[in-house]
Amino acid sequence: MNVLDLIGDTPLLSLDNIPGKPRGVRILAKAEFLNPSGSVKDRAAKGMLLDGIETLKLTKGKTIIDATSGNTGISYAMIGAFLGHGVKLYLPANANGERKRLIRAYGAEIVETDPMESSDGAFVAAAKEYASNPENYFFPDQYNNPVNPKTHHETTGPEILAQTGGEITHFASSLGTGGTFMGTARKLKETDPRVKCAAIWPDSPLHGIEGTKHSASAIKPGVYNRAFVDQEIGVSTREARAFARALAESSGILAGISSGANVAGAVKLSRVLPRGSVIVTILGDSGSRYLSDGLFAGPAD
Repeated sequence: MNVLDLIGDTPLLSLDNIPGKPRGVRILAKAEFLNPSGSVKDRAAKGMLLDGIETLKLTKGKTIIDATSGNTGISYAMIGAFLGHGVKLYLPANANGERKRLIRAYGAEIVETDPMESSDGAFVAAAKEYASNPENYFFPDQYNNPVNPKTHHETTGPEILAQTGGEITHFASSLGTGGTFMGTARKLKETDPRVKCAAIWPDSPLHGIEGTKHSASAIKPGVYNRAFVDQEIGVSTREARAFARALAESSGILAGISSGANVAGAVKLSRVLPRGSVIVTILGDSGSRYLSDGLFAGPAD
């Protein structure tokens, strides 16, 4: 067994104690923070890098290069170290300290980009560097690589179906690259067209929910497909922070701010659903990555 074998097959947790959820509706959460680097992004990073090797695009001596808001970069850094490849990552300068320290701990290089341009600016910079030296790099391009959602179609979706015994009625999750949502939603709907999928978005372009995009203002990822979105749910940064704290304080689950957003959106959805509904959401990363941000230090801002 090696570190790649530890990716996936995460448990599905029942959020019975979460505040605001009505009786008769279940909210279940996929504990993706239990992946070896601490986030759901291990799945897509593994899929894209192994695909690069299989297609002979990632060959000996090439450096892995991509843009990231943090979590995928940590996954690239971990897997790149295991595979013996250098990793060069472009991320906004305001990415938090824990992410940067974790990336560097695996020996990867960081290039910081303009924080006002967010992850879109990091993507443009990474793509430009790759275009200038394509022979030196492998560019997975997580925002547009079809292997990203394909990985979730082949792993996350089937796991959820098996773990719920096919009883899932709704899937609710935020979007960053779109891979987790699109791949999972596609598998769920192929298996049972009655499953409804809700996309959770920050309710403002100026938000603090790391790893997610504001639907109206951000560049839509190439893997995004509106056909798999049955409804959209807006969540504020305040709500995301409050539910991240509620996960820790009511359920003993230390998860990050995007997880808080997902649970906030799932609770909003639960309030308009009939009894017997089963909602599944994603706990994308560990709350240990947000300790320096004050996420758990006091009341939500």
